Amino acid sequence: MKDLLINYLKTIQNRLWEISDALYHHPELGDQEFESSKRLIDFLEEHKFVVEKGIVGRDTAFKAVYDSKKEGPTIAYLSEYDALPEVGHGCGHNLIGTMSAGAGVLLSKLVDQIGGRVVVLGTPAEETNGAKVPMAEQGIFEDIDAAMILHPADKSYESGDSLAMDAIQFDFRGRTSHAAASPEKGINALDAVIQLFNGINALRQHVTSDVRIHGIIKEGGLAANIVPDKAVAQFYVRAKERSYLNEVVQKVINIAQGASSMTGAEVHIQNYELSYDNMVTNQTLSQLFTANLLSTGVKQIKKAKDSYGSIDMGNVSHVVPAIHPYIGLDSPGLIAHTREFADLTITDNSHRILSRGALALALTGFDLISNKEVLDKMKNEFRQSVLS
Repeated sequence: MKDLLINYLKTIQNRLWEISDALYHHPELGDQEFESSKRLIDFLEEHKFVVEKGIVGRDTAFKAVYDSKKEGPTIAYLSEYDALPEVGHGCGHNLIGTMSAGAGVLLSKLVDQIGGRVVVLGTPAEETNGAKVPMAEQGIFEDIDAAMILHPADKSYESGDSLAMDAIQFDFRGRTSHAAASPEKGINALDAVIQLFNGINALRQHVTSDVRIHGIIKEGGLAANIVPDKAVAQFYVRAKERSYLNEVVQKVINIAQGASSMTGAEVHIQNYELSYDNMVTNQTLSQLFTANLLSTGVKQIKKAKDSYGSIDMGNVSHVVPAIHPYIGLDSPGLIAHTREFADLTITDNSHRILSRGALALALTGFDLISNKEVLDKMKNEFRQSVLS
């Protein structure tokens, strides 16, 4: 039956290429992907998916379902389609969104025979305020057995890990005064921010090597002769495991409170973006996908690379077996978040790679539905690695 997937791919791949190129030519930022999500939804509805729009309170999020009405597992493909400011689709989300939608449509052509359900989730704003986080929190994955997404890169890599991340804003408030004539009357909020940076720099030698703490000063005063009464710093704090990240974040908060005590400036602390959990790759699912990707003609897939970034797919991996592998665009050294990356996504070669990715995702879904032994192995691994 896998041959049927290959044959079905031939009938839809031109449409997939058109959709991906259209997303490239009309890039939309996170939570503003109205046209992008509509293109994907239209394609899915043409293939008899029932689509619920605006889920988890996000206007451009959606859940598309094809239900065979026969017993079997539910396979989900996650579709991203947000672009980067000025760069456009420099992370290849036009490919990601289309590969997932294509995989869903391909697998839907078989489930009437083999059973199960196919779900395509439209997940806005991965680059900023990822919708997968509220999806994981609000039970979107409760009826899903496996979740997959495939990301373009310079080369192909197995699914690996990612860092858990909190985005924290520190808002210090002091009191203005003339910085020369009456400095004793002022409370310098910028001094508090500087002490925050100094304290964090001192902390760095006392945390594990996987920790990353990096920040900026968003506001630091209006003029050199006015004691700043407001100063704002934003930090990303990352670590390999969520539990350890929570410890590090508490230490950073303690530093901020210390800076407040030292200077007299009051501090207000809040998250300015959603928090991401670390990615936990399900190895059973990963090995299955790797074998299927190789079968499509991809010549080499490297072991998972060390990741110091953070992705909202991490939150998904804590509630359902999940993978986040990479498919190579045959361009060693290619750097993401560049116009060069974006431009590469609309070449003939990237079109062929898109087709291979969609097929590999669909083949993996077919294997999970048709092979109870591998499905049970995947679920058992998930229970032991995540839920235990």
